[in-house]
Amino acid sequence: MVKWTTNGAIFFTGAAQRVGLHCLHRLVEQGERVVITYRTHRPVIDELRALGVTCIQADFNRQQDIDHLIRQLHGSVGPLRAIVHNASAWLRDVNTQVDHVSVMQAMMQVHMMAPYLINLNCRELLLDGRQAWADIIHVTDYVVEKGSDNHIAYAASKAGLDNMTRSFAKRYAPHIKVNAIAPSLLMFNEGDTEEYRARTLHKSPIGIEPGPEVVYQALEFILDNAYMTGRELKLDGGRHIR
Repeated sequence: MVKWTTNGAIFFTGAAQRVGLHCLHRLVEQGERVVITYRTHRPVIDELRALGVTCIQADFNRQQDIDHLIRQLHGSVGPLRAIVHNASAWLRDVNTQVDHVSVMQAMMQVHMMAPYLINLNCRELLLDGRQAWADIIHVTDYVVEKGSDNHIAYAASKAGLDNMTRSFAKRYAPHIKVNAIAPSLLMFNEGDTEEYRARTLHKSPIGIEPGPEVVYQALEFILDNAYMTGRELKLDGGRHIR
């Protein structure tokens, strides 16, 4: 595998748990310099800092946190080899008791506004940190293709992030590639029932819980590939043919 950076760091939002945390550890294993954001401090943050990971607290629902993060990237982090937009929130809007305005605002803020502003304001950092090229990677969702009656705001905001992939790819070519990864189910939660697990696995022909490594494999492919931009890698086990 190629070691991607010279002096540029890989900036990975929302990498303090689950899939992001797995990918972070794999990047550290490869000797990469990694900078992450996290929303809530937990013991794992101290463990990551001990490994040399730069951890920046930022709540993407707060515009001032996004602005402060961008200033920190310029003032304290410096050149970037890649940006991976993984930070996400998953709010339901299925019932009438939900504050739908707040849900939509939160989904757009986390999945669209934060990536939009970071991409716009960190272009020079990417150009300074690249080797032959730099990368922006948007982690979207399989739901963009199908929609969701339980998570309309979530699906719409992830669709917006998917669309920005192509827009930024046009603006930033040829030196910065911009691509997306769209996973469906990767990992179950501890409280998920056996009935839910079986029903969910049946949605794809492959029918497995693949775990987070498939996302790291997709990241690795994009970072190594010189000839792909404005595209999306779908990690859905073949749901589109079920």
